[in-house]
Amino acid sequence: MISAALLRRSPLASFIGFIIAFHVAWIGWPYLVYPRLITLGETTLTYAILNIGLRLLIWVLPVLAYLRYIDRVNPFDYLKLKGHVRRGVVVAVVLTAVNVLGSVLRFGPPHLSLQRVTWNSVLGTSFFVGFIEEIPYRGFMLQKLAERVNFWAANLITSLLFLAVHLPGWIALHQLRIGRVASIFIVSLVLAVAFKLSKSLWAPIVAHSANDFLSFVVFGL
Repeated sequence: MISAALLRRSPLASFIGFIIAFHVAWIGWPYLVYPRLITLGETTLTYAILNIGLRLLIWVLPVLAYLRYIDRVNPFDYLKLKGHVRRGVVVAVVLTAVNVLGSVLRFGPPHLSLQRVTWNSVLGTSFFVGFIEEIPYRGFMLQKLAERVNFWAANLITSLLFLAVHLPGWIALHQLRIGRVASIFIVSLVLAVAFKLSKSLWAPIVAHSANDFLSFVVFGL
């Protein structure tokens, strides 16, 4: 007979296993998948669709399956995608306005270039990126950790994990910079606070997508 203590530990073991499997699997992306994808041309619609589709398959679907079949909860309710939508959007708009002001103060007025406007920069890097990355991190990992530790500890761990998932790509593409590391970590912390304040995952989703659109398309950082 399985003890009550073991039953309490099992969900944590499953969660930790999920985190490890996800991050180990993602190491292969910049070395095995990305080099093949870019042969399609990074500015093409085909590249954008395949990039988005594969990331949805790797980042989002496993979370939905975990919540449905392991935790046996409604994924959209748990991820806070259904309630407080308006509040989430309002928080995201306010956060984005602060982001725009801060970016102008730091980098000056943006110098727009049509070369930065591609199918992937608009759809993959901007429009869908918030949805794809916020579901596993703020929606899933942050909340699962917050069930066991306080919010700030959960936020710190989640932000470190979010930073870690970017490292393989930065290393493979020789883009690892201290400033980039600090920026991703701070953005992650702020997005978690937006999620907590709004009680809606739409706050970090919209703010995240807007941030990346500003960074890559508007300011060309």
